[in-house]
Amino acid sequence: MDGFNDFLGAINDIIWTEWMLYILLGTGVLFTLWSGFSQFRALTHGVAVTAGKYDDPDDPGAISHFQALSAALSATVGLGNIAGVAIAIAIGGPGAVFWMWIVGIIGMALKSAEVTQSMLFRNTDDPDNPHGGPMFVVAEGMKQWGLGAIGQFIGVLFCLTLLISAVTGGNMFQAWSVSDITRETLDMPGLATGLILAIVVALVIIGGIKRIGSVAGVLVPFMCVLYVIIAIVVLGFNLEAIPAVFGDIFRSAFSASEAGGAFIGGAFGTAILWGMKRALFSSESGQGSSPIAHSAAQTKEPVSEGVVAGLEPFIDTIVVCTLTALVILSTGALTRGEGEAGADGIFAKAPVISLQEKDVDGTTHRYWTLGEPTTFTIKDSDKETVFGVTPLPDRTERGIELGGIWKNDDNVFTIAQGGDANEATASNRVMMTGKIVIPEKKDDSPYIKWAQIKTDEDEVAHWSTLADGGLPTLVAPIIYEDYKGATMTAYAINRQFPGFGNWLILIASWLFAISTMISWSYYGEQGIVFLLGEWAVGIYKIIYCLLIVVATAGIVTTTKEIGNLSDLGTGLMLWVNIPIMLIFGATAMSAWHGYFKRLRAGEIKRTGKS
Repeated sequence: MDGFNDFLGAINDIIWTEWMLYILLGTGVLFTLWSGFSQFRALTHGVAVTAGKYDDPDDPGAISHFQALSAALSATVGLGNIAGVAIAIAIGGPGAVFWMWIVGIIGMALKSAEVTQSMLFRNTDDPDNPHGGPMFVVAEGMKQWGLGAIGQFIGVLFCLTLLISAVTGGNMFQAWSVSDITRETLDMPGLATGLILAIVVALVIIGGIKRIGSVAGVLVPFMCVLYVIIAIVVLGFNLEAIPAVFGDIFRSAFSASEAGGAFIGGAFGTAILWGMKRALFSSESGQGSSPIAHSAAQTKEPVSEGVVAGLEPFIDTIVVCTLTALVILSTGALTRGEGEAGADGIFAKAPVISLQEKDVDGTTHRYWTLGEPTTFTIKDSDKETVFGVTPLPDRTERGIELGGIWKNDDNVFTIAQGGDANEATASNRVMMTGKIVIPEKKDDSPYIKWAQIKTDEDEVAHWSTLADGGLPTLVAPIIYEDYKGATMTAYAINRQFPGFGNWLILIASWLFAISTMISWSYYGEQGIVFLLGEWAVGIYKIIYCLLIVVATAGIVTTTKEIGNLSDLGTGLMLWVNIPIMLIFGATAMSAWHGYFKRLRAGEIKRTGKS
């Protein structure tokens, strides 16, 4: 798995270059100016259209404007808002939030433009089951220019990237995150979580876009209101911290984030990269996915649905993601109270940082780890192996914020420092990670098995110089539980309301994940229809549901692995969709300005709905 993960990481390094993000921002600015600041139109006219004030039951389409927005939001307002924001802050620091806002605002223009394009070129041969999306835009648009073969090829390419994103970020990331928070809260095996999720998703997606729209129309408003209310309540108890939080966000957006407590620090470039990546993953702006859901909307005015779509990034990123970020930062969850109030366990004696040398095929490799290499000898499959381990520490009086007791496979870490500053963190701190092991034999004592870190890895390359001149040192003898994604947000709420956060996030995670997976199943389904036809949809749905189980079966175990999978799908779709948006940008903007010209002239009238 390590080799595959490194392979994905190498691809993502190419896909997610800084200049690619600048191209995306530039495209958003272009459509912002070209459309005459469509963000304003979305927040005014878009609200009226969504409310049904321009609906006509005789227009072609399968679902209402509100249901189309809900279906698209059910894919965007998901665990990216809970887990993705937490990951961005944990790696990039508070400054990542600022760049999420930038992407959210720019994303409103991107979303309006790409949905308008899809509505212009959607297939309504069957008015109750329309098909649309960037693949239909480029195929039909280039066919009209006499370049049908090229358009078909690009459409196929987009569908392949769409399917990758559907099964990774839209499916496996969601399932994995839910299984993680469920294990923390209920100690339920991941496989059981996966089976339940697969059954629920299957029951919804069998009904097609009409059932998805109906379910999303009820589920999305409920879960958004529930989450927003709880977040506001938490922030109400931390009002005095909010001004300082905003100060940290703006300061860290343009400089390195200072390390403190459990946070190892974040460089300026890291904040930009992770803030933008997580916002893009959450809002899907410029990705080309949500136009597929909006193309099912019942309307004869393509631009009207484009205006509605502009509301998505505002709700998703500016509102929901911001609330998550403020909750994490205002409660001190990021730094764990600078290593005091949030500490989950303390060593009776600080463990030893060890330097081990191993000879592999005649080459000597050095590894850093915690604990003496010979502290424990563990018998496993009749083969004795020596690990760097330490006894499990006693809990503090406050105990672990999630679950109350240490559980097998809980991820933990402590902070060590030494050597020169790391480019990614702008500090000389490194996270030393480990895993809790609870032996099956009751007589055997629990322990922590620490990871072995090669000195030639980028994150600890600067430590290699310490091998002959002294060992790195621990910042403090504190073990932190490694909250990943959704569990970090739950921990933040628990700091305010002990024992409540894990239950709230558990419920929200299930709702958000299910809503996201059912919408992304439809996106992938439309890709299959374009590639193979209707006959293959049933097979696709079976595979989609099976991958939910795969994601929770223990094959994918870390934030890095699941992050690489979701980043791969998002990045590939952007590379294909942004050129499509630019090629047909003039077509979309001509329709956009024509629509509002007719609206001002009174040619487009309300239906009389209040």
